[in-house]
Amino acid sequence: MSEVAYVGASRVFPASPPVRAVDRLELAAGDGEFLVLVGPSGSGKSTALRMLAGLEEVDEGSVTIGGRDVTAEPPRSRDIAMVFQSYALYPHMTVAENMGFALKLRKEPRARIREKVAEAARMLDLDGQLDRKPRELSGGQRQRVAMGRAIVREPSVFLMDEPLSNLDAKLRVETRANIAGLQRRLGTTTLYVTHDQVEAMTMGHRVAVLRDGQLQQVAEPRELYERPANSFVAGFIGSPAMNLKTVPLCARGAVVDGRTVDLPRSALGAVSANGFGEVTLGLRPESLRLVPAEREGLRMTVDLVEELGADALLHGTIDVAGSAERFVVRTDGRTTPRLGEQVTVELRDPDEVHLFHPDTGERIPA
Repeated sequence: MSEVAYVGASRVFPASPPVRAVDRLELAAGDGEFLVLVGPSGSGKSTALRMLAGLEEVDEGSVTIGGRDVTAEPPRSRDIAMVFQSYALYPHMTVAENMGFALKLRKEPRARIREKVAEAARMLDLDGQLDRKPRELSGGQRQRVAMGRAIVREPSVFLMDEPLSNLDAKLRVETRANIAGLQRRLGTTTLYVTHDQVEAMTMGHRVAVLRDGQLQQVAEPRELYERPANSFVAGFIGSPAMNLKTVPLCARGAVVDGRTVDLPRSALGAVSANGFGEVTLGLRPESLRLVPAEREGLRMTVDLVEELGADALLHGTIDVAGSAERFVVRTDGRTTPRLGEQVTVELRDPDEVHLFHPDTGERIPA
């Protein structure tokens, strides 16, 4: 079994005041799970991965692999394999030599090394590249060699630190599908770090969102999207980001552009119970739609149109409590308004509204 757990784990860098890069992290990945750590730059995700690898100290708490406390153990004793952002291949070695180098250091028989390298090469479609040097390969092929080097070691846990960040957009999509498929076939517990929330949502069995070293939420991708725990997660998960605005309340709902956005009765009850006069309202771009000008709705002035083919993103401003606030609406790409045009927008379904505490940002359950 190769479960992984952070138990109140912290990494504190000496400064004035001390910097808590990872702050009392409580997080576990089950045997065979693909867990993605995601967050903006400086959120502590790479530091957390390096703590598990033994490349960063654990100043408080502990980390375990397979139920065994490895906090004080050196990296070589943790039975992990790490794939870095840089491929870290030896330029003077062939693909086969790079992939089999760790096994050579273990003094495994040559025949066994050849067998395992050939097997990994077949998985990664590198059969015809084994005699080539890294400089003769494309970026995607080099990344697959780095993956192969990890695979042949047959570790308990794979740790991947932004392994696709050096690839172009098309190759990233292709390679992340390959990595996800490979992990399913191998069934190896994997922790994967990325700052790209699209990558996180498409690859992970579960996704852990970090901010300033603290865990904000860990859940399956669909739950993160539909029930974000706070306004930070709501704004970070989803592309484009959720529209988040602090708005005044009235008896029926939230007031935007002098009009009332109806809220579900349960949401109104939760807001009333807390005695709020205002609330942070969250509306995803796809939860809004354009309606004919004569209909009641929110008036938005279009500032930018992003043509995406089948659909388009309209960026514009809507009056919120006397201030022009920016909103994004996803709409049909075949009939887009012109820049500067005023359009009417309405909410598709009141149940698609997200409400958050105006001060703490915590989700208001409805």
